Amino acid sequence: MKAAVVTAFGAGPRCREFALPGSFGPDERVVDVVAAGLHPRVRSQADGSHYTSTDVLPMVPGIDGVGRTADGTLRYFILPDTTLGSMAEQTVIDIRRSIELPAGADPVQVAAAMNPAMSSWIALRRRIDLRPGLSVLVMGATGNAGRLAIQVARVLGAGRVIAAGRGADRLAGLGADQVVALDGEPRAVQGELGEAAKEVDVVLDYLWGQPTHDGLSAIVPRRSDDSRPLTWVQIGSVAGPEAAIPSAALRATRLQLVGSGQGSVSTREIVAELVELATAVTSQAFTIGARAVPLIDVEQAWADTTSADRIVITPNG
Repeated sequence: MKAAVVTAFGAGPRCREFALPGSFGPDERVVDVVAAGLHPRVRSQADGSHYTSTDVLPMVPGIDGVGRTADGTLRYFILPDTTLGSMAEQTVIDIRRSIELPAGADPVQVAAAMNPAMSSWIALRRRIDLRPGLSVLVMGATGNAGRLAIQVARVLGAGRVIAAGRGADRLAGLGADQVVALDGEPRAVQGELGEAAKEVDVVLDYLWGQPTHDGLSAIVPRRSDDSRPLTWVQIGSVAGPEAAIPSAALRATRLQLVGSGQGSVSTREIVAELVELATAVTSQAFTIGARAVPLIDVEQAWADTTSADRIVITPNG
């Protein structure tokens, strides 16, 4: 079968032949892949930098997707750590890690939206208790996952949403109550962010690194009630894998640092959220741009790191 195949870390995949395994477990099924999202998590899987990555090559990237089973049913699936990912004409899924999609679901839209929406959905549903009316700050709001996090927070009951990210023009129109551009003069940015988010309850952090240090330094001293909980949820690290946490921030307010990702949330918990999340995606509760690309063009698609739309590979679309 044809697949996107990675043969060296640091080099993108190429479309070539790749064999299916010869044997399967009792809960495994071969599916024809209809759509597979090219997520940042997929890129880190393919270059060996993700914390779950192994050194096994060759490999087919892709961590989730929409596939058609032998009886014609469309299913959204999440793959385990495997060398046979979803960017192939066929893959092997564990039926217990999949859900049947409702009639009329757009496979490309589902493949584009489920993974980036899942990051904030799982964080707010499984890692913290987002009570209705709480305020949420999204750090890194101009990425696909960050833009969806604003919408997810709304759907799950947030009372106020603040969006912080690079580019004032990109922040406009995201649907947040207030926006803060992070690429201005550092002292001015710190003051603006501190004032905008001083009473925030939850931070969904896709940046980490220096922006997290600066954000804590700006927000914590301005809080009017030090006993009010501030829950900081670390989801991504596009600004750096390490962040210097000011010691005063831990002492001066009821700060709780929480991580949300594979491992801190079990597979069972993630799967339990899929039906409701897929219902929201297929009912168009969220808006995300998606661009379908045939498998044969995966090399060119992989090189496109500037697209505002989520690229979706369509092996059998």
